[in-house]
Amino acid sequence: MTEPRILEPQCEWTSDDVGDAEVWTEHLTAAELEELDAALRHALERSDDVLDLTKDDFPLPTLGARLTDVERELIDGRGFVRIRGIDRSAYSQDEMEVVYWGIGTHLGSPWAQNKDGHVLGDVIDHGRKADDPTARGYQLGGVALPFHCDGADLVGLLCLDNGLSGGLSAVANSVRIHNQLVRDRPDLAAALYEPFPYDFRGEQPEGGKGFYEVPVFTEWDGRLFVRCIPPYIWASQRHDDAPRLTDVQREALKAVEEMADDPTNHVKMDLRPGDIQLINNFHVLHGRTAYEDDREHGKVRHLKRLWLETDMFETRPPYFANRNHWEANRSASRMRAGSA
Repeated sequence: MTEPRILEPQCEWTSDDVGDAEVWTEHLTAAELEELDAALRHALERSDDVLDLTKDDFPLPTLGARLTDVERELIDGRGFVRIRGIDRSAYSQDEMEVVYWGIGTHLGSPWAQNKDGHVLGDVIDHGRKADDPTARGYQLGGVALPFHCDGADLVGLLCLDNGLSGGLSAVANSVRIHNQLVRDRPDLAAALYEPFPYDFRGEQPEGGKGFYEVPVFTEWDGRLFVRCIPPYIWASQRHDDAPRLTDVQREALKAVEEMADDPTNHVKMDLRPGDIQLINNFHVLHGRTAYEDDREHGKVRHLKRLWLETDMFETRPPYFANRNHWEANRSASRMRAGSA
């Protein structure tokens, strides 16, 4: 391959650049909230099952244009946003899910997120343990999650409840990490352009290998595409048939982890009930701090997740096309905090 080069410098930021939360918080106006409510009522006349609802069923004649601007910022700018203003107490969980789904359809096409085909997922304590080799991050309760990517263009999180304490969301600028490595350690940057093995967490195609291979960094049509899930890369080594990580690959991966953890390269945000976080999965790594639930008093951290395919990329690397084997089982997870 050619030598790695600086890509999309306009998308680089440091924590100083985004230290003011107002920079990346979109406050919905009273008129936009009324429009959301009207769209919800319109959609519910069609169906209360999100799988039946499309963008046309959730009309947003004015807010839709603002969401297009948000999507453009996600792809060509900062790469993350928090939407604030929806009154969680005004809606049931079912209604919140429809509102969230409707907003999502104005940003992209929902993708399946797991072997159950969930296009609307639940980030909540599923009772899984961190040492379970088939557990995935969205199923783990309480523990902090390290910086990582998810499996689609855009990742959305809707906060239904933020639990008792903790659970701050963290976002790190992977464009800056890439470009700093190109500037300072081009050898490590080059290593990250080679394929890395990722553990499938037991959700591989039937009869398939327990891992897949994707580069951490990819340049495509002048854009940077990043896929980095360090826990899954390290876990891939449990499979005897997975490629062994080389010394330079290990050093490069640790460098990405350390740079994301550097406070210069990330910012933390609180997600209150009703808030929606959206990120560009290829330009932003995300994680969370540890948190505490209080099930006895109904304070259980519960987020709804969307994986979305944007149409703002004219082309993309073929391994980032939506061809995952989970699509055949498309469904919507409808967990309730009391049953998790």
